[in-house]
Amino acid sequence: MPIAPLAGDLEMYYDDDNYTDPWREPASVETIVLHHGNAKNARLWYAWPPLLARQYRVIRVDARGFGRSTVPEPGYDWSLEGFAGDLRNLLDYLELDKVHLIGETIGGTIALQFAYQFPERLHTVTTCTSPYNFTGVDTYQNYHRLVEEEGVEGWARATGGRRVSATAAPGHHEWYIQQMGQTSRHVVLETLAYLGTQNLTEKLASIHTPAMAMVGELSEGDIPDRAQGQADRMPNCTLARVPGAGGYVQHSAPEKCVEAWMEFVGTVHQAG
Repeated sequence: MPIAPLAGDLEMYYDDDNYTDPWREPASVETIVLHHGNAKNARLWYAWPPLLARQYRVIRVDARGFGRSTVPEPGYDWSLEGFAGDLRNLLDYLELDKVHLIGETIGGTIALQFAYQFPERLHTVTTCTSPYNFTGVDTYQNYHRLVEEEGVEGWARATGGRRVSATAAPGHHEWYIQQMGQTSRHVVLETLAYLGTQNLTEKLASIHTPAMAMVGELSEGDIPDRAQGQADRMPNCTLARVPGAGGYVQHSAPEKCVEAWMEFVGTVHQAG
């Protein structure tokens, strides 16, 4: 099981998929890092590596507190800067100078923070149904109350499962809920409380990394503090509305997401 021993007493789990042609020079194979959202883990990206790993090395991470990585004791000092620093330490451990970073929901928020702090480590940054401003949004307070009252699985059942996609198979919904339900209750409560204070609006204008904000054409998440607002505020950001997709687009339409991402990266390479 791949575990990276990192600073801050973190043992970070990661999946490493690379099915590129073995005769290619390693330096010619670019790496993609996939970062999950709150109460999730690397398994939620299951549909993406088969679509990407013939051309790219694909790293899926379990962030601190989630999945198979170290779970801090209650009272840990959570921060977007901390999540970004953990990711930088993983890149150092894997000897990766630059990567393409893709984050879903809060993983996209972390990706934006990473692009703000460590732009020299990125080829591109992509967010999928990701907020950048949590302040004044009742949703996160409601989520916190739900977790307190119903637990993590109860919260996931009330919100997360139905937002994967209205048309997803029942088995998919249940599996998704079970994955979220494995997350420690105190981690979810503490991270929700912290995130409710965060607003990256002023940082977006300083992120010049080639970026894409991805959202489903039918998604209720396509609201001003998500994809459209991000594209409007970032100087080098492409808005991608995935046609016919709703819910959390990264889970409901992975093939269309990867197609849009490949087209985006192609334009970045051409421009470079």
